[in-house]
Amino acid sequence: MTNMIAIIDYGMGNIHSVRKALEIYGAKVIVTNSAKVISSADKIVLPGVGAFDDAMSELERRGLVSVLKEQIKKNKPFLGICLGMQLLFEKSEEARKKAGLGILRGSVKKFAMKNKKIPHMGWNQIKFKVQSAKCKCKLLTNIPEDAFVYFCHSYYPAPKDKFTIAATCNYGSDFTSVVAKDNIYGVQFHPEKSQEVGLRMLKNFVKLC
Repeated sequence: MTNMIAIIDYGMGNIHSVRKALEIYGAKVIVTNSAKVISSADKIVLPGVGAFDDAMSELERRGLVSVLKEQIKKNKPFLGICLGMQLLFEKSEEARKKAGLGILRGSVKKFAMKNKKIPHMGWNQIKFKVQSAKCKCKLLTNIPEDAFVYFCHSYYPAPKDKFTIAATCNYGSDFTSVVAKDNIYGVQFHPEKSQEVGLRMLKNFVKLC
């Protein structure tokens, strides 16, 4: 069975590490900014490092906004990583000009603690938040409770639909670290930098039907 994963190249992501990690588990991976190639892929990964406005501007400039929305509506498995997760939401406190993709309801907030260093950088634990068996996130299959993953961010998503929150993390207060809704998955941390736990999550994504 074909399992081709398109990693979106829009100049804002840690693409090499993500690609290498996915290929470990037998996925055919293509790094692309071609709408045609994205449309033909079985799964899509949107990485992201940098500023929200810049990222949305690059997606628009490359004509990728509409194709991403179309493919997600077709129920293709989609994974947003770090900034790529934040772009799924309607807006961000970081943005001065651009709205987000609006695929998930909610906004992206900035950490506002005086007693914590910003950005939140380094290893921290995720805690599962599963409201029912139907909401169990397939990305977290065989991931232990309180697993450590690697973060590097100053902003975090605040979903309006609490049932999309699959896991949280605490940094001064709880914030959303994993979202899941139907075919859509998002992680605020970097699985490609999170050693065995992160690689297991990417393996789970590769195996999604």
